[in-house]
Amino acid sequence: MTTAESLSYDRSRNVNRKDEATNIPLLSVIVPGYNEAEIIEKNLEILHQYLCINEYRFHWELLVINDGSTDNTGELAERFAGHHANVRVLHHAVNFNLGQALRYAFNESQGAYVVTLDIDLSYAPEHIGAMFDAIVREHAKIVIASPYMEGGKVANVPRIRKFLSINANRFLSATSEEDLATLTGMVRIYDGTFLRNLSLRSMDVSIHAEILYKAILLGARIIEIPATLDWNPTNDQNFNRSSSMKIRKSIFAYLFSGFMFKPFIFFILPGLLFLLLSFYSTFWVFAHTFRNLPLVQHLGNSYATRLSAAVAEAFQQAPHTFIIAGIALMLAIQLVSLGVLSMQNKRYFEELFYLGTDIYKANKHAKSNHGSKYN
Repeated sequence: MTTAESLSYDRSRNVNRKDEATNIPLLSVIVPGYNEAEIIEKNLEILHQYLCINEYRFHWELLVINDGSTDNTGELAERFAGHHANVRVLHHAVNFNLGQALRYAFNESQGAYVVTLDIDLSYAPEHIGAMFDAIVREHAKIVIASPYMEGGKVANVPRIRKFLSINANRFLSATSEEDLATLTGMVRIYDGTFLRNLSLRSMDVSIHAEILYKAILLGARIIEIPATLDWNPTNDQNFNRSSSMKIRKSIFAYLFSGFMFKPFIFFILPGLLFLLLSFYSTFWVFAHTFRNLPLVQHLGNSYATRLSAAVAEAFQQAPHTFIIAGIALMLAIQLVSLGVLSMQNKRYFEELFYLGTDIYKANKHAKSNHGSKYN
């Protein structure tokens, strides 16, 4: 098929959607990319072929986000989109990072369901169909492709990247109220209306945790399906990909995400540890003070005088113990107080989030009704 024929076929298929079964949903597939010139055309073709094969299950649109690439990623993506009417390319003039790229694409998407996928296809396109089946079958709002749950698999990933990812997900899982194995992964499918009604703010990889946090607040159903994360699915012997993950920024983003889920643990747990240290030091002070009482009997019959002398003797034996006990107690009080305040602030935020979400939905519904009167 020639390029002109292919374009004509894609356009005619797009136009004839209205004549097809109305119960087939539209699927928006979002693939952000930054400096992916070496792989973008090949992988977009693979993804395009998969989506075309599955058109009996869903209509689709493919949104490519060129996030300020400094190579010719944008030009290659535009060339591909020029041959396929279902493909759109969105551009950022500079690199705004993943969170902003996804937020831009979410607002531009039109699908009843929205899929986010890595352009490197480290998660095979078949995960799209598996997630689509799960979200329809389970009536969920979010389905996560999880390589870290039972049945999942990770292959050909650098050790440091794998170590960081596994432990980041364990940390976030411990702070989250949901029993999820993978909270940092991008490969997911969302209920489109639900996703576009969320008010998202994150600019970086923490957007994944932010979406889950706000979805949990709203009581959304979130499920996982086993997935395979493979950086070299074709077993290419010449494969030599290095991780582009910015380790320091990612660690900070994951810590911030954990703070977002349960901020009080960052204060109360350290506060309790300092409190235990203070108790231990204070116990040592009292133990040695009473041990020294018999040694100061010659100072008179006054118990207060002997007690003061015993304390002074204990201080001479280990002055640092007194200092540690005092500092640890002050830190414990401050941290536990901050933990209590963070719990209160979290509750205030949740109330404001509920209120803001209701207002946003009401305004959107009112605008929709107002616009329909003039159509």
